[in-house]
Amino acid sequence: MRIRLVTVGKVKERYLQDGVQEYLKRLRPYARVEMVTLPDEPIPDGASPAQEAQVMQREGERILRALDQGGQEHVVVLDGRGRNMSSEELAAFLAERALRGDSNLAFVIGGSLGLDQAVLARADTTLSLGRMTFLHQMVPLILLEQIYRGFKINRGEKYHK
Repeated sequence: MRIRLVTVGKVKERYLQDGVQEYLKRLRPYARVEMVTLPDEPIPDGASPAQEAQVMQREGERILRALDQGGQEHVVVLDGRGRNMSSEELAAFLAERALRGDSNLAFVIGGSLGLDQAVLARADTTLSLGRMTFLHQMVPLILLEQIYRGFKINRGEKYHK
């Protein structure tokens, strides 16, 4: 399986960078995982809704360019309005993708303002990490941990609860 995390904005905190690297290392036996980090667009102080929409549009254009243009990737966007999955449901989702031969996945994490409508329209699956709000820089780590957990569940391997 090939998984790409396409993220807007750099993980700046060292402890989060270390966590991301740890889970990328843990995932090596299960999948080829690649991080694609796109620059975030500066948001002016006191930005109007129109300015925020422009920021999301520019970031969205970068995201769409980063996705496989041949349509070979199953695109999963993270959005608060998406489907909530338990760890077991995410594991089943990963297994189902592999079973269908749909083993190229791109998980998209937008910028701090969210995702442009064009990116949401491109999604094959829309996933939510829940109703809580997380620090934007934490999301790649949380997602990688859940993907790792999913592989462990699918293989029947022990992993802490």
